[in-house]
Amino acid sequence: MRTLVRGGMVVSMDPAVGDLRRGDVLVEDGRIAAIAPVLDAAGAEVVDASGKIVMPGFVDTHRHTWQTAFRGLGADWTFAQYRVAMHGTLGPRYRPEDVYLGNLLGRIEALGSGVTTLLDWFHRADRPENADAAIQALRDAPGRSIFCYGAAGPDIAPEIRRVRALLPDEGMALGLRGPAMSTMDDTAADVALARELGLRVSLHVHGTGGWPHGDRPIAGMRERGLLDDRTTVVHGNGLSDDQLAMLADAGGSVSVSPDVELKMGFEPPVTGRALAAGLRPSLSIDDCPSAGGDMFATMRTALAAERGAVTTRDVLAFATIDGARACGRGDRTGSLTVGKDADLLLLDAEDPSVFPVGDPAGSIVSAGHPGLVDSVFVAGKAVKRNGRLLEVDLPSLRARLLESRDRIAAAAGIAIDGSWQPQEADVTR
Repeated sequence: MRTLVRGGMVVSMDPAVGDLRRGDVLVEDGRIAAIAPVLDAAGAEVVDASGKIVMPGFVDTHRHTWQTAFRGLGADWTFAQYRVAMHGTLGPRYRPEDVYLGNLLGRIEALGSGVTTLLDWFHRADRPENADAAIQALRDAPGRSIFCYGAAGPDIAPEIRRVRALLPDEGMALGLRGPAMSTMDDTAADVALARELGLRVSLHVHGTGGWPHGDRPIAGMRERGLLDDRTTVVHGNGLSDDQLAMLADAGGSVSVSPDVELKMGFEPPVTGRALAAGLRPSLSIDDCPSAGGDMFATMRTALAAERGAVTTRDVLAFATIDGARACGRGDRTGSLTVGKDADLLLLDAEDPSVFPVGDPAGSIVSAGHPGLVDSVFVAGKAVKRNGRLLEVDLPSLRARLLESRDRIAAAAGIAIDGSWQPQEADVTR
C-alpha cells in the first residue's frame, strides 16, 4: 500500500525536515517513507495536495468525551457549576448507551477537526458497564484513542486490572484521584498500580484553596518518588514555579486547557511559566459543554493568553509533537518524520479565511478553523476526504445522541435551552 501526497505546503514539525513550500510525502504500509520537494513513486496512489497545507494530526491530551451530548450548555458556567451539573446532576443519569454515544460522537467530531490522537479522560466509571461502553465507542470511532480510566473511590485496583486486561495492546492510562482530591497514601497506591500495569498517569491539579495538601501537591509527590516521565499534570494552575520545575526535572508534562481555564475562573494558564521551568506544554479541550471541541480555537486562546511568551510555532508544537510526547507516543506520531505513522492532515490553504498563506504556522494558529480540514489520514488510511468523514452514518448517530440527551435531561428535570443555571456546591469533579 503506497500513497503519494503530492505538491502540498508541508509543515513537518520536525526540525530535521523543516517546512517545504512545495513537497511530497510518500506513505508505505501506514508509515511515512519519504519527504522531499519532489518524489518519484511509480504505482503509488496519488493524493493531489496542491493548494493544501500538509501537517501532522493534532493530539488532544485530555478530554472528557462522554459529555458530548451537552455541548455548549455550560458556556457560562463556573467550575463549581460545572461540577454540580455534570457530576452531581446529569452524570448519575447516564446509562452505558449514553456513555457510548457521547464518546463515539465526541471522538468522531474530534477526528473530523483534525485530532488524530486523543486521550479520553473518563470519569464516569461509577459502574463497569460505563467503562466498557466508553472503550467500545473509542474502538468504533476511527482514529487513535487512549482510554484514561479516572480512578474514584476505594479499592479500585480490581477494576483497573480488569480494564487493563481488556486493553493489553491498546492505549490506556490511569487518571489519578491525585493529592488534590485524596490522601498522599492513596496517590502512592494509585501510582504503584499504574507502574505495575505499565500505565502512564494523568492528574488534575488547579487552584490552591481547600485541597488536603494545600498548594504543594507536586512537592508532596516528589518527596514520595511519585513523579517521572510518565506523569502528566492537567491544568497546573496555581502551582508555584518551583513545583513546575520539579515536574520538569522528573521528565513529566503538563496539559493546558486554556479555554476552560479562563472561562471557569481558574488562575491564568501556566503555559509561559511552564516553558520557563523547562516544560513543553501540551494542549487539551477538557469538556465540550464549556468549550469548543477543535484544536484551532484552543491554540488561538493559548496564544492570546500568553502573547509574548510563546510564538505560533510554539503553540503548533504544543498541539502536535509535544502532545504526542506527553502521551508517550512521540516516536510514533506528532510530526511528519520518516518512519513515523502517517497521521496527517490536509488543510485548505485556498480558503478565503487563510488565503494567501505566507507563514503556514502563523496562518494555522491565528486563523485556522475546522472548516479547513479537507482530509485526515490515520496510519495512512483516509478517514476524511474532500471535507467529508468516510464510513460514518452521521444522521443516524445524531438522532441517537439527541434521544440520549433528551432522556438524561428529562430524568434530571432540567432544561437544555440555556436557562438552567446549576447552584454551586462542592461535588468532586
